[in-house]
Amino acid sequence: MAVTDQSLTTSTRRRFSWFWLLIAVVVILVGLSYAWHWDDRGLLWLREQTTSATERNASVWLPDYHAVIDGKTLTGLEKDEASDLSYDAASKTLYSVMGKNAFLAELSLTGDVLRKIPLVGWSNPEGVAVLGNGLIAIVDERQHLMTIVTVTPDTKTLNIADFPKYDLGPSADQNKAFEGVAWDPRNQQIMLGEERPPALFSWKSDGSAVLKGDKQKRENDNLIVRNLSALYADQKTGHLLVLSAESHLLLELDEKGNKVSFMALVRGLNGLAHTIPRAEGIAMDENGTIYMVSEPNLFYSFKKS
Repeated sequence: MAVTDQSLTTSTRRRFSWFWLLIAVVVILVGLSYAWHWDDRGLLWLREQTTSATERNASVWLPDYHAVIDGKTLTGLEKDEASDLSYDAASKTLYSVMGKNAFLAELSLTGDVLRKIPLVGWSNPEGVAVLGNGLIAIVDERQHLMTIVTVTPDTKTLNIADFPKYDLGPSADQNKAFEGVAWDPRNQQIMLGEERPPALFSWKSDGSAVLKGDKQKRENDNLIVRNLSALYADQKTGHLLVLSAESHLLLELDEKGNKVSFMALVRGLNGLAHTIPRAEGIAMDENGTIYMVSEPNLFYSFKKS
């Protein structure tokens, strides 16, 4: 009888061990789902499946994009950490800032380095946005500054002391401050993105080096990302693209801030052979081609299938 009781006790203990192990696994999965917004992504994916053709045509619609350049090495930038990207319609080229060694790089649309312009006086340039007419906004995350510089085909170097600067103010996390910046001519404003916690701001501008008023915080309840790396304001749709390196995600928001579509930047999806390690910059040209850079020096482009 004692042996039977002992066997029952051992069996009960095993059942309780498995029960608590199952509870622990569930708690971990729930925690990860909350932290990584897996539930929000799942709901957005389900919504995408029922989106009409009319709605898709009125948006950027990221699920239709496919990688045509998949992780090309930006030769000569191995130790510089490409941090953002912006398209210049006048020159049909791209501009990227290097966060580790401060300089502005001009790139071809196929990821070739055309020139490097040293940035004197910048500490950690993380954001870049082409405004047009030779004006480019550069955000320094460490100094909490946005500087609007003038770049010509003959520019050899840029000194921060020579250009107008705007204080972006303190951030909740001073080490994870303003990183994203995009020019939105449709609404005559510069969009700014705070890295963590992710937040959106706008600053009125007519596209000149003079800004109007002060930056305004935007609603960001729909930012289902762990951090914000870069921004792009699409003029055809009025939608905003939000890039997150930590979430491996590109998110599309409409003008009211509602989630529209997303693209997961992971191996096996959207034509990617490998997960993009740390996507830090996003741009788009007038043909709808999306360009992206990842630290330290990888280049990508995506076209609609």
